[in-house]
Amino acid sequence: MRNKNRIKILETIRQGQIGGGESHVLDLVSNINRDEFEPIVLSFTDGPMVERLKELKIATYVVETLKPFNISTFNNVQAIMRSEKIDILHAHGTRALSNTLFPAKSLHLPIIYTVHGWSFHQDQKFPVKKVRELSEKFLTSNVDLTISVSNSNQKDGIDRFNMQRSKVVNYGVDLMRFNPNRPMKDLRNELGIEDGKTTVGFVVRMTTQKDPFTMVRAVSYVKKLCKDIQFVFVGDGDLKQQTMDLAKELDVDDVIRFHNFRQDIPEVLKAIDIYCLPSLWEGLPIGLLEAMAMQKTIVATPVDGTKEAIKNDFNGVLFPCEDHEQLALSILRLHFNPALREKLSQRAYETVRKNYDLRMMVANNEDIYRRILQKKMIA
Repeated sequence: MRNKNRIKILETIRQGQIGGGESHVLDLVSNINRDEFEPIVLSFTDGPMVERLKELKIATYVVETLKPFNISTFNNVQAIMRSEKIDILHAHGTRALSNTLFPAKSLHLPIIYTVHGWSFHQDQKFPVKKVRELSEKFLTSNVDLTISVSNSNQKDGIDRFNMQRSKVVNYGVDLMRFNPNRPMKDLRNELGIEDGKTTVGFVVRMTTQKDPFTMVRAVSYVKKLCKDIQFVFVGDGDLKQQTMDLAKELDVDDVIRFHNFRQDIPEVLKAIDIYCLPSLWEGLPIGLLEAMAMQKTIVATPVDGTKEAIKNDFNGVLFPCEDHEQLALSILRLHFNPALREKLSQRAYETVRKNYDLRMMVANNEDIYRRILQKKMIA
C-alpha cells in the first residue's frame, strides 16, 4: 500500500536497454529513501531495465517511441502524470525530457533534467550538431534545474548556450556489488580466458561513441608484438557485426573472445586485468567507474568526465582518441609492468571510494528533490 505522504518522482529514461543512463536510474530508484520518496519510472522502449524494475516492484510504464519531441505521446505521458499524482519530473537524457517537458509544464510540475552526455558531439555534421545544440538550449531553459554528471558537461552547456540553473552530481557506484574482495563466480573458463595471459576487457555497447574499430586495430598491433595478451569484448550494439568483421579481416579473431551483453558485470570485471575505453565522447562513463571499483587497471581516452576521474599515470593511462598505436603501446607497457598495473589499479579503487560512491549520488539527488519541491511550493 502506497504512502500518500511520500514525494512522487517520475523518473523518465529514453529506453529499456541497459546503458549508462539506465544503470544510473536503476541505482537511483533502487536506493532512494522509500519512506520519503516514491519513484515511478517511465521508459520510451521496453527492455531488460524495465523487467528489472518490475522485479524490484517499482511502478514502471512504457510509452513506445524512438523519436524526440513526439507529440503523439504527450497525452499518454500526461495521463500517467495525472493518475500517479506526480510531484516532480526527473528526466534523464534529451529524448526523455523532450517527450515529457510539455505534459509536465501543462501540469505545473517542477522539472529536473539530468544530462548523461549532451546530444551534440564532434562526429556530427555542422547542421545536425547546431540543431541538437539549439534543442538542448531550449530544454535547459525550460527546466527548474539541469544536472550534469561531469564538470566538463556543465562547462559545455554554460559556454555554448549560457545554461542557467545547473549543478554537477557525479555518478555513484554500488561499492557492495562492485567489491573486488567479495566472493563471486569465476567466469574465466566461460569467457574463454586462458591461464597465464594478461586479459584486456572491452565491456561496452558497441557504437560509434565507444569506437570499437580503434580497439580492434590496437589488438592487431599488440598481436604482432606479443603472444601473451588476450582480449574479451562483451556487449551488443549497432556496430557489433562490423567490429567482428574487422577482427576477422585483420586476423585477430583468434585473440578476441566476443560475448553478448551480460548482467553479471562485476564477475566479468573480476576476470580481466586491464579495462579499455577508447570513447570519442562521454558524460561520465559508469562502466569506467565500475571497473575502477573492481580495482582494474584503466586505459582510456581523455574525454569529458573520463579525464576528471582518471589522471594519466596516477590512477590509469590516457591516450589520444582514435590513436590505436598509442592504445596498443599502453596495453603492452602495462602487460610488461605488473607493478605499475597494481599501483594504478589501487589508486583507481581509492578514487572511486572517495568520490563516486552510490550513497553520495543518491543523497545529492534526494536533497535536490526536497529543495526543488520546497521552492515550487513557496513560489
